[in-house]
Amino acid sequence: MPVDTENKYTLCPKFTKTFGILGRKWNGLIIEVLLEKGPQRFRNLADSVDKCSDRVIMVERLKELEDEGLVERMAQPGSTRVLYKLTPQGEDLKEIMSDIHKWSDKWYSVEDCANS
Repeated sequence: MPVDTENKYTLCPKFTKTFGILGRKWNGLIIEVLLEKGPQRFRNLADSVDKCSDRVIMVERLKELEDEGLVERMAQPGSTRVLYKLTPQGEDLKEIMSDIHKWSDKWYSVEDCANS
């Protein structure tokens, strides 16, 4: 909730932190892919977030999401393969992401998105 400190409007720090995480480029798309497809290898995840062609940025975003407790990096036993999956905290974003889908379906057309 917004905070009214002596009639000065300020945003709740929790709200600000959340938007800081979700608003970073690619984070929401990474979360969406993991919600829809489940645990993913890096290559599959990177291919699913097709506009993010920079491997370094994808690694940075995954590390940020891991540091925030939203994504878990899992090494597969006896292999060099790594899977990324949502933690319970990340899975908790499912309803929010669904609401974002509903909002975007209401207010944007496919043509609007093609021009972006």
